[in-house]
Amino acid sequence: MIRLWLTKHSTHPMNKKSRFGQLLRDLRHESGVSIKRLAPELGVTYSYVSKLEHGTTLPSEDLVYKTAKYFSTDPDLLLLAAGKVPPEVLRILQEHPEDALAFLRKRFGS
Repeated sequence: MIRLWLTKHSTHPMNKKSRFGQLLRDLRHESGVSIKRLAPELGVTYSYVSKLEHGTTLPSEDLVYKTAKYFSTDPDLLLLAAGKVPPEVLRILQEHPEDALAFLRKRFGS
């Protein structure tokens, strides 16, 4: 579901705050979960979840992992939607910067 969502919205000029927020809202609606029910499960207030969904704030990495666990989804895709680099990807980039950049540029253009 998230891969399809990201593909569909990848060319949309959303900023990273609204991208994560829209994805969170879509996950919540598809699961039939209210903001007031989700917030305590994630350890935050319902007003904070609302701020996330409206793109006025970004989640911490910890909250992204809690959200992924709650919705049984890939945390790396949620991290990317929040404008964060998954730790494994960051490690690859740091350990093999030239190869990683060359691959990305060749595969996706510069």
